[in-house]
Amino acid sequence: MPRRIVNKGPLAVLSLILASAALAQSSGDLMDSALKTEVEGIFAPLIRANEPGAAVLVRKHGRTVFSGGYGVQDLRSLTKIDARTNFRLASCTKQFTATAIMLLVYDGKLHYDEPITEVFPEFPAYGKAVTIRQLLNHVSGLADYESLMEQQERLGRARWSEQNQIWDAEVLALLKQQGSTVFTPGTQWAYSNSGYVLLGLVVARVSGKPFGEFLRERIFTPLQMDSTLAYERGKKEVGSRAYGHSREGDTWKQTDQSSTSATLGDGGVYSSLADLAKWDEALAHHTLLSESEMQTALTPAKLAGGAQPKWPRDSDRPAGTPVAYGFGWFLDPYRAHKRMWHYGDTRGFHTYIERFVDDRLTIVVLCNRTDLDPERLAETIARTVLN
Repeated sequence: MPRRIVNKGPLAVLSLILASAALAQSSGDLMDSALKTEVEGIFAPLIRANEPGAAVLVRKHGRTVFSGGYGVQDLRSLTKIDARTNFRLASCTKQFTATAIMLLVYDGKLHYDEPITEVFPEFPAYGKAVTIRQLLNHVSGLADYESLMEQQERLGRARWSEQNQIWDAEVLALLKQQGSTVFTPGTQWAYSNSGYVLLGLVVARVSGKPFGEFLRERIFTPLQMDSTLAYERGKKEVGSRAYGHSREGDTWKQTDQSSTSATLGDGGVYSSLADLAKWDEALAHHTLLSESEMQTALTPAKLAGGAQPKWPRDSDRPAGTPVAYGFGWFLDPYRAHKRMWHYGDTRGFHTYIERFVDDRLTIVVLCNRTDLDPERLAETIARTVLN
């Protein structure tokens, strides 16, 4: 006998929809709870309560599913690290520097393929072959400013230290003293802090505002990243600040600043998990730049003749292995999952931010100690979520 079809009516259908949503929510809550347990299991055994530590953020499908701190901001106050603790981002700053440049291109005040001599007419002739795009992609061939500092110190011409730090203008002066790039621009890939210091100066010169002020007005304030700033000692203090540390035997030493800690475009931004969650949200929804405008930043650099960039011998990756870099982001996939990521490594701090765009997963690990590897820790979390 044929089964009779019953018309359940709109209220019954609505009830079924709500029940399904509740079941999905319950399943999601269980998965989130399991992830939190997993993260706790990774970090809690590594960090004691009264030692320098880390802050960890995990976001899935536009929601923060884990945000927590381990250890303390500094060894004087023993203030606990939490979601509002501000860490020096080191080279994770580069994504903000690149965004500032992109906003100036959007404003029509700058073009990716114009030479740096258009911005700095006083720059030596070799700058005519170096473009803004090449600075963003790390293919400019500019000399490394830390190597130039060492040369100056060996010659007795300058002496930089934690108390007498090098500033952006001094980096520019060192680059102006050079007669050429290290290699022909566009023919090799070499990670360049010099390039991003110069980009920070480009932002200031083109906008007519200090780099930090431009970031505040065009990025941080619109996104309500109220505690994030480009730190300049003596101008504005960092609230809820984590200080960097290094382990020496069984003890800890505060190693918060170095001779290069005052430069801005390559690594001078401080931020917290709370603010970086807002940054992630803005990237996901193209709040500052449209999807098509962001696509430029997420297109890996190609060398002359279409060659694939490779890690050079003096890098922290196996020499000769491929590298993909856009504007302020590495773009190498992880286990076939599309990914944009960056690490930061400076005196006293190790940081890591990665975004799996198609999987809608973001992981941030910020450490105020140098014996932890945030990249490896973040990938341990990613394995759990993406397996």
